[in-house]
Amino acid sequence: MQEEKEAVISVEDVGMQFRIPLENQESLKDYLIGFLKGKQKFRVLKALDHISFQVRKGEVMGVIGTNGSGKSTLLKLVAGALVPTSGRVVADFDKVHLLTLGTGFDRELTARENVYLNGAILGYSREYISRKYEEIVRFAELSGFMDQKIKNFSSGMVLRLGFAIATARETPEILILDEVLSVGDLFFKEKSGRRIREMIHSGATVLIVSHSTATILQNCTRAVWIEKGVQQMVGEPAEVCRAYLEFGRRRSKDG
Repeated sequence: MQEEKEAVISVEDVGMQFRIPLENQESLKDYLIGFLKGKQKFRVLKALDHISFQVRKGEVMGVIGTNGSGKSTLLKLVAGALVPTSGRVVADFDKVHLLTLGTGFDRELTARENVYLNGAILGYSREYISRKYEEIVRFAELSGFMDQKIKNFSSGMVLRLGFAIATARETPEILILDEVLSVGDLFFKEKSGRRIREMIHSGATVLIVSHSTATILQNCTRAVWIEKGVQQMVGEPAEVCRAYLEFGRRRSKDG
């Protein structure tokens, strides 16, 4: 029997809760006064509850679920950006690269300036961005637009630029993709899809979050379904997606 590969991501009975103020405070001062007097009331939002799964070296794990199911919270936990309320996430966070779009752009800066700003947020050095700059512009198909302010760009142009910057680095050992396989128009989707597939099949360990069962079926070796913070199923992508779609049909019929 072939030896099982080591787990590089281990999510162990993870729970995540957030305290949401019941009363809107008009200022930070009002909030602090209420907090110090013990008058600040909260409700507890349970974003994740008893989530457990492992991702082994070289696996491509899909995460699926409806909106508000805690998928993005889970990604932040795996990336080390959040600490779970209960349970634990075991991973080498220095090797994790979270690929998400639309963060770190300043609409008052030019596209050129935003390449350096966004790249710095993603952890690229200025020298690295300079080496990759022309490649980023070509991939985003924005030659001739880079000295315009981002606020003058269409949403599609912003998405293309964000994707080109986010995928400019060499493939990391652990790659987390947050809904990045549906970027731009039809032709850019094909191009971005090819780049992502190259990253996926480079030997990296990958965690993909998507609303699309087609994306999960085409790219993943295993899948986990999370619904309203509760883990429903872990297994073969075809089985998980079949159960997820059946759930959606029942909910649509009952609703």
